[in-house]
Amino acid sequence: MEWGDVRVFLAVIRNGSFGEAARRLGVSHPTVGRRIKALEDEAQQALFRRTREGLVLTDAGDGVMKLAEAMENSALAMERRLAGNHERLEGILRISSAEWFANYVLAPILGELTRRHPAIVPEVIASYRLINLARRDADIAFRIVPFTEPDIVQRRLMSMPYALYGTPDNAQTMLTDPSSVGLILMNTEQSHFPDVSWLLERFPHSRCAFKSTSRAIQAQMCLRGMGIAVLPQPLGDATTGLQRIATPDLPPSRDIWVGYHQDLRHMDRLRAMLDIADALLTDPALVAP
Repeated sequence: MEWGDVRVFLAVIRNGSFGEAARRLGVSHPTVGRRIKALEDEAQQALFRRTREGLVLTDAGDGVMKLAEAMENSALAMERRLAGNHERLEGILRISSAEWFANYVLAPILGELTRRHPAIVPEVIASYRLINLARRDADIAFRIVPFTEPDIVQRRLMSMPYALYGTPDNAQTMLTDPSSVGLILMNTEQSHFPDVSWLLERFPHSRCAFKSTSRAIQAQMCLRGMGIAVLPQPLGDATTGLQRIATPDLPPSRDIWVGYHQDLRHMDRLRAMLDIADALLTDPALVAP
């Protein structure tokens, strides 16, 4: 089996269709079809069966999948180790984080990184979803929950303070009629977040006005007067038109974790970024926009 064909085969399995696999890989739909046909010709039998629910693996396809995943693991291990042994401070550094964190915390760090090392090209993958570091979906990731995957080097980077924010009008209304002001929350999947519980407990008679997985969108809806929101302080303080609303106690802070695959522990451009992050984050004023 050729690695190029195997890579396409795994993309079809993970994305459920030729078209979605083509989009994810950045190739044409016919290219995906040709690659799969090459594998099926080699196996001398079909690897996928079409159903109303989409493509499913045949028994032969299931057997090929196990071999394909083993080949992928070997190829990715080689790729990580070669990248980790790269001694020159140049090349792409792929970074995963939430969009608000990239905008208001990482931006000055990445600016300083490229000022010192102009041959390094940061590539930010801004998403709240947890990415796979073993598959090199990113070289390094920042997130609010510890990593549970094997072979990940991780540490607590910082504690992120949160506060309650609203427009001046909503802040004033909170003093006289708090139940009339809506609440801006995380979506249902993230309803267990501690800031959501904190907000609901302190304003039990207020209605839910808006939900989003994106803190940046929450801030914009808050700015448009839709309600009050608990936001990370770097984001809330930087959003012109919002102000902190004083409360007897602050919303719970969240730990920020940073992690990368152990095979990349010697990657110089990754180490350079972490050194700058550690230096700048010791002074919270340095990460303000």
